[in-house]
Amino acid sequence: MEKMHRVQIIASQVVCSEGFKDTWREVTEWAKGQLRSRFGDRVCTEYYDLFDPDCPAIPPNSQLPIVLVDGELLSSGGKISVPAIRKKLEENKIGMT
Repeated sequence: MEKMHRVQIIASQVVCSEGFKDTWREVTEWAKGQLRSRFGDRVCTEYYDLFDPDCPAIPPNSQLPIVLVDGELLSSGGKISVPAIRKKLEENKIGMT
């Protein structure tokens, strides 16, 4: 049986003139669909709000959003890059559909 790979995205709501927006959660859902199209059910993509009780440990000196792939820090701050996530998953020997 092939290993299940995990993509964990940690972020928080964004404050704007209209109040709070859950932009990073929306981006995560979009990325989840992109990764599912490419890798099927071999990838589990999860979003965590910074204040969720089950949020993974935040790596030292990191900035939101944080992207972890199989428990390793992929990116901190800036954008959530689906091509970078895909490349890391392929480096971790995930098969393609």
